[in-house]
Amino acid sequence: MADTGLAALDDIPWERLESALGQDSAVELRRALRGLAGKGAAATEGDCDPLFACVTLGTGRVTAVATAVLPFVVTLAGDPDMGARVTLVQLLTGLSEAAASAGEGRVDAGWPGAWRRHRPRILALLADSLPEVRREALPLAEGVGVLLERWHAETDPTVRLPVLLALGTAAAGSADAGTVDRVRAVTAEVLRTGTPVMRVVAVHAWAAFDPRAPVRELDLLVEVLSDPSVRPRFEEIWYLPDVDGAFTREDVVSWAAHLLQGAPQTALAFVVRLVDAARRTGDTLLCRAALDEAWQLLAVRPSAAAALLPLAGALLADPDDGIRYRAAHLLAVLGAPAAPYADALAVLLNDPGEAEFFEGTVGDHARWALTRIGDPRALPNLVERLYAPYQGQYSRGYCLGEPHLPEVEDVLTPLRPYAEILLPEVRRLLRDDGVGGSLTCPFLRVIQAWGPAAAPALPEVVALLGDARYSRYALDALVAMGPAAASAIPAVRRCTLLDFPVDHHRVAWAAWRLGGDRDTALRLIGAAVLAEEEPPYPPMDLLGDFGPAAAPYADRVRQLMERGDTWLRQRAAVALWSITGEPEPSASVLEEYLPPLADGDDSYGGDSCGSYASSSSYGSYGSVLDTLRALARIGTLSPAARAILRTVQALDQRLSTYRDYRAILQDEEIRSAIDDVLALP
Repeated sequence: MADTGLAALDDIPWERLESALGQDSAVELRRALRGLAGKGAAATEGDCDPLFACVTLGTGRVTAVATAVLPFVVTLAGDPDMGARVTLVQLLTGLSEAAASAGEGRVDAGWPGAWRRHRPRILALLADSLPEVRREALPLAEGVGVLLERWHAETDPTVRLPVLLALGTAAAGSADAGTVDRVRAVTAEVLRTGTPVMRVVAVHAWAAFDPRAPVRELDLLVEVLSDPSVRPRFEEIWYLPDVDGAFTREDVVSWAAHLLQGAPQTALAFVVRLVDAARRTGDTLLCRAALDEAWQLLAVRPSAAAALLPLAGALLADPDDGIRYRAAHLLAVLGAPAAPYADALAVLLNDPGEAEFFEGTVGDHARWALTRIGDPRALPNLVERLYAPYQGQYSRGYCLGEPHLPEVEDVLTPLRPYAEILLPEVRRLLRDDGVGGSLTCPFLRVIQAWGPAAAPALPEVVALLGDARYSRYALDALVAMGPAAASAIPAVRRCTLLDFPVDHHRVAWAAWRLGGDRDTALRLIGAAVLAEEEPPYPPMDLLGDFGPAAAPYADRVRQLMERGDTWLRQRAAVALWSITGEPEPSASVLEEYLPPLADGDDSYGGDSCGSYASSSSYGSYGSVLDTLRALARIGTLSPAARAILRTVQALDQRLSTYRDYRAILQDEEIRSAIDDVLALP
């Protein structure tokens, strides 16, 4: 920085300027700028931290301190002897984007004028001698015209690549047909004459303003991405502004798959063809990347299953641990249709292979796949393996991506036919894990789902009634056991509870269900329904269990059904039918929850009541599942509701908001419930 520039630092009233968050003193900026200038070529990214701290991008504001610092940052960024130029250019692009997106009154009044004054020097960064600086400055280009100039002048491939992508983005935001045509001509030329990697870039650029471009160029994408000799070229030139490091060929596979989201059948063909090509050439990294994208498709599109099933089955014998791991997980989530591969999965039960960044082993996922098929070869050591990731700690570690290990209850709940085999180990872990164990609640929910088959676990469940953290789950598990748990009534009445009224009601209900006093429980629960209207919600589910005996409370239930919120109306409708035995008006109220489902809208289904929701509900589609099960119990369905459910049946999308294995499980559960309702006369 020139001496005059340094002198100008002292002309700014830094002490009167507030940083964006009002925390780091703006006075520190003067010291930081002097330090940068003094270090020169030795300056690093870390030396710029005080500037970012005071300007604080991401707050939705551009403050006076940003205006004050702008000329000094521009000077330093343009200084060829400055070592932190790339970081300083990133600060400029961040400020520019913040000013463009900030709301009215959130940009310092002096900022627009300051930016205009320094604009020539800022734009000069686009033609800087360093490719890294030119690349980072690309977001500062104003309009397609400037980008086209850079395209024709640029010779460095690590800059030409992001320029071409930026042209596509700029064309997408332009309403001028001539501008779009100019960009289309550039991308078309690259498609004809460019290097293999640049031809893939051209498809991505074209897709920004023409989403059908990747569909038309599917053969090109598959050809280039599956060519092992081209793979190193991606990491040599695929750089983007404000991204550390180059993109790999596998990164681009994921990006290309994302471009095809609007054409699911083409996206499926893309990943299948990549896997086939990878198997022919032994390209392990490509196969892994394609399988990851295949999984993403399967989590959203049920129709992907048919093509992926034989692919995953064939890959169980692959020599690469990561590929076998992904294949076993795919077969696990596919469930019963994977039965033809049961023998191959059984061979992998003790396979210790792992996939980097993912949970569990090949054997863990093969074992889960066999449980989903219903193959008893999965049962030995199953509970022990499920418990292993939690041993000695409160919870297991999670990865952010998929695949990952299933929750314990998601594996065990469907295995009620094998409860006699599995229950001894569950009981042992409940005893050994002790109160406060990481799997206490999941095991109690499994016992509840197994019902009378889990009755031998009565001692372990009763022992948990004394802990308020688990007593509610223990009560539900005891009730599910039925008459075999009648001896627990005294312990139920003494159980320790959290200070929630509904839990006290649940104790009375549980004691009655196990053979205790019905009338006392009904009076307590009925009084709560009469008294409460707003959260915490009245114990409507409990009242409905009493059936016709709750007739004195029917008018109140009807009133809550007519006036309550989404959650309460649904529960009240079910309770009213249980009390009166009359399908209407309950069925009509429940059918009101179905139309949004046909449009893929689940927003009405979110549970607003937390722990007071039905234990069967999970995710925002849980209310839909409860509705369908209630309609199946009531036994009637209107023609309009039947038509809606047939539409939903035909949707090629997961009926779930999850995007991991739970999407498939919940989709299966809801579709099964739809089948049950549509089977009604």
